Amino acid sequence: MADKWGKRRLLIISALIFVSAPLMYLLVANPWYLIPIRFFHGIATAILGPVAAALICSIVEKNKAQNLGIYASATLVGRMIAPLLGGLIITYFAMAGDLVSYKMVYVAAFVISLPILFLAISTKPEIGGDGVAVTSLSIKEFLKTLKDFGKNKMIFLTALVQMSTYFIYGVVETFLPLYMVSKNISAEKIGLFFSLQVLAIAATQPIFGKIADTVDKRVQITVGILILALATALMPLDGNYGILVLVGLLFGLGMSVATVATSAYVADLSRKEELGSFLGALSSMMDVGQSMGPLLVGFLITAFSISVGFWFATGLAVIILIFFIGASLKRRSYRGESVND
Repeated sequence: MADKWGKRRLLIISALIFVSAPLMYLLVANPWYLIPIRFFHGIATAILGPVAAALICSIVEKNKAQNLGIYASATLVGRMIAPLLGGLIITYFAMAGDLVSYKMVYVAAFVISLPILFLAISTKPEIGGDGVAVTSLSIKEFLKTLKDFGKNKMIFLTALVQMSTYFIYGVVETFLPLYMVSKNISAEKIGLFFSLQVLAIAATQPIFGKIADTVDKRVQITVGILILALATALMPLDGNYGILVLVGLLFGLGMSVATVATSAYVADLSRKEELGSFLGALSSMMDVGQSMGPLLVGFLITAFSISVGFWFATGLAVIILIFFIGASLKRRSYRGESVND
């Protein structure tokens, strides 16, 4: 839709959802009502991620990875601040009752989301490349784009690498806290562990993005996945909190090194008219990995142990990386490769 209708228009639609969704939570009287509201709210995130990335890549020629890294770090900062702010609001209004404190969180979310709408509207049409009239989007064209995504071997393998990265991330964020509890590590220390990990990712993504703009992104992706795999394999081996923190920071660095290069690499290989579609598909592969990781590894951890589950996730990432490296070695030099290859 962004490729056909223009990125600015999609950003405005996303902003309208972000502004209106918090108000819907105020009407919830039954937990089941949350399902359609969460689905509606999730559409805004589904739009914003790939469209914002495509917009950045379309207006920046030389420093795509660095700017994508800054964008990714900004989203992480928001994700760190939001639970803290929500917790403070709930605490402040605790005396008024649970329902009031819950509603005040979403009143605050509504107020905070208003600038999103103003910023989206203020985006100049020519920046998003959507100064032209809206064109139709047929199912046939959409399916052709997906077919092109699957036919381009390097783009598809890069997406699989991204999927395996978030497969591991989903496993770690789901089961590592349970492992740490089993080692009698307090909730405060567990919270600090994951805060430091997110900070490591947020602080380093612009740096590694700048590096990715100057080196072969395939090499950086490979290095990042190897670091990530090493850290994941080490996590269940020692329950010492200090060692876990160091391994967690190594894990965060691996995530930062790899993920900041994958989106930029896909953007480099995409045609302008398919940039939004391909980055959207990449984002979907990421979500598939993050959701399937806990599900599949949960069975392994239940049947065997947490070590087996973590090592399975590590092995999957390494196997996909081997195919990625093999395909990379068959290609021409990075600077001379064709988007049609």
